[in-house]
Amino acid sequence: MALAKEIMGISLVEKSSLISSSKVFLNPNFYQKENQLCVGRQFQGRRNLRTRRVLRQSTMAAISENLIKVVPEKAVKFKVRAVVTVRNKNKEDLKETIVKHLDAFTDRFGRNVALELISTDIDPNTKGPKKSNQAVLKDWSKKSNLKTERVNYTAEFVVDSNFGTPGAITVTNKHQQEFFLESITIEGFACGAVHFPCNSWVQSKKDHPGKRIFFSNQPYLPNETPAGLKSIRERELRDLRGDGTGIRKLSDRVYDYDIYNDLGNPDKGIDFARPKLGGSNNVPYPRRCRTGRVPTDTDMSAESRVEKPKPLYVPRDEQFEESKMNAFTTGRLKAVLHNLIPSLMASISTNNHDFKGFSDIDSLYSKGLLLKLGLQDEMLKKLPLPKVVSSIQEGDLLKYDTPKILSKDRFAWLRDDEFARQAIAGVNPVNIERLKVFPPVSKLDPEIYGTQESALKEEHILGHLNGMTVQEALDANRLYIVDYHDVYLPFLDRINALDGRKAYATRTIFFLSDLGTLKPVAIELSLPQTGPSSRSKRVVTPPVDATGNWMWQLAKAHVCSNDAGVHQLVNHWLRTHACLEPFILAAHRQLSAMHPIYKLLDPHMRYTLEINALARQSLISADGVIEACFTPGRYCMEMSAAAYKNFWRFDLEGLPADLIRRGMAIPDPTQRHGLKLLIEDYPYAADGLMIWAAIEGWVRSYVNHYYPDSAQVCNDRELQACSTQFVTSNKVYGRG
Repeated sequence: MALAKEIMGISLVEKSSLISSSKVFLNPNFYQKENQLCVGRQFQGRRNLRTRRVLRQSTMAAISENLIKVVPEKAVKFKVRAVVTVRNKNKEDLKETIVKHLDAFTDRFGRNVALELISTDIDPNTKGPKKSNQAVLKDWSKKSNLKTERVNYTAEFVVDSNFGTPGAITVTNKHQQEFFLESITIEGFACGAVHFPCNSWVQSKKDHPGKRIFFSNQPYLPNETPAGLKSIRERELRDLRGDGTGIRKLSDRVYDYDIYNDLGNPDKGIDFARPKLGGSNNVPYPRRCRTGRVPTDTDMSAESRVEKPKPLYVPRDEQFEESKMNAFTTGRLKAVLHNLIPSLMASISTNNHDFKGFSDIDSLYSKGLLLKLGLQDEMLKKLPLPKVVSSIQEGDLLKYDTPKILSKDRFAWLRDDEFARQAIAGVNPVNIERLKVFPPVSKLDPEIYGTQESALKEEHILGHLNGMTVQEALDANRLYIVDYHDVYLPFLDRINALDGRKAYATRTIFFLSDLGTLKPVAIELSLPQTGPSSRSKRVVTPPVDATGNWMWQLAKAHVCSNDAGVHQLVNHWLRTHACLEPFILAAHRQLSAMHPIYKLLDPHMRYTLEINALARQSLISADGVIEACFTPGRYCMEMSAAAYKNFWRFDLEGLPADLIRRGMAIPDPTQRHGLKLLIEDYPYAADGLMIWAAIEGWVRSYVNHYYPDSAQVCNDRELQACSTQFVTSNKVYGRG
């Protein structure tokens, strides 16, 4: 025994008192791994000191570890602090104020806000995630009257030293009223502060009994999810998907699909009925967010309407925040007034007339609408307008913003060079294409619409090509076209049957001059054929006399009317808003909030569902602003659906692919963005490609960080489910 003591340099009793845990010696990597765990600072210091003492005896311990049995160390408890940031409303109605004070009072008696930390590790006893004790927010009642935009509350947790890293936190709101939770920061772990970006409304437990789950800002791919968070990650996604039944409450957070069956209101009469878009009715269209409202009385397949000022359902976190709502409301008010007042001019005026001439249009910018109408205060108060209108008379809200081009030249809009410039630098610069064959060819089915041969002939444009033949101009990429023939022609008979609306389907040919600018050289106006010998098409060319000048101006006006309709119904509403909605729904249903791709997309998806819902309620609905202001009238959304069926392709929606499809650019690997523009002075494309290249480079590096090879993309079950759901649902809803 003495020899053993001499060899070991310490007695067995003395040795055992120095050993804090047998696992230090049973696992040589323990010290390195344990230092990486997120444990309390108080325990960390004692453990490091004890470990250094043990390491000095590591040689002796190796000899003796089979001779002794070491008792594992008991876990140490310590406190960590949560700082919870809640965002207050700037404006509260009386009911909200009363409930807020009631919540402050009842908070003292246990009806409070409770938090619970969840570890990334599994509890070996429960086989579930490790959880902390429940902690409540302090000082809610004392801080309830603070008028600041953000209020910070604190809470304290008691956790074990083997708790691990907090990866999620649950919040239970026992108050009567929801509140906006901006963020939570946990302080006191050795790994540093752990941040939870929330940016979400937390509903009262009486409305939503389950606990709200928030994940830390550490992203995880599905197969990399820590064991303690796997079941929670899946449960959160199931809650967001819902079960596809029931009427949605405004406080819900359920993302589900439906078709556009709520644009009309057949209960008001046949004139307010509108076709269903999407589904199995052979009218393909992107899907919208499901609200689950009851059907109308007269049509079981149509969903009942919710009229203003009642709100439409979108998931609670998709609704506008207060600052966003204020900005949106101001803009919408201005737009509504601009659309309403010209109509009032006709209805209130003693002569009940429309615009007499261009001078009336000028007055929209110069004199202001109220001054022009001569409305009295009494009449203004009787109009169904928001209260803010009563104070507008002294301001300029009812004036149209004067376009810069008009501030320098009042008649610029009449000139051909400005008409051509608008095609590449106006509000709708995405329809111009390089002309590949002359005359242009229609893609409409001749069995349905008849032979649609163009009336354009070489003699119409030959004198405007700077001495070139038509073929030479085609080969030199000098001829371009804005073609609205196929979009409008199928609807013209119905449009022209509407009171006060007349339209042609237009084609406009442009020539690219030596200066690099466009000039219009011919406009084709088309109507549906009414018989074998009917004259359904005519060509108008730049004028040579006064009569021809006004014919040319009217032809350009029809082109602008077509352009305005396609811009709003197809390029703006369809391609920018409607087509994104099913992507947004799929992302929320299939990608966890901790998924890195979700974190990339989330800021860009927010508010789109709310904007789209407001559009369904007021803009694209039966007798809404779009139908009232655009030439297609009640057929606006059917035109949008036809464009989706015939022209929309996901793989061609990106800017470079779109430019190549339209023949406006060719591949060029020497360029940063890989393209060469055929019209150098094309501001939309030139500026857009620089922005595209910058965004693409940043996104590519971000995605490559998480997916170094394609195999990881294939193995990402959430990403694959998101993609599959979008493709499958589009086939189901009419788009193959």
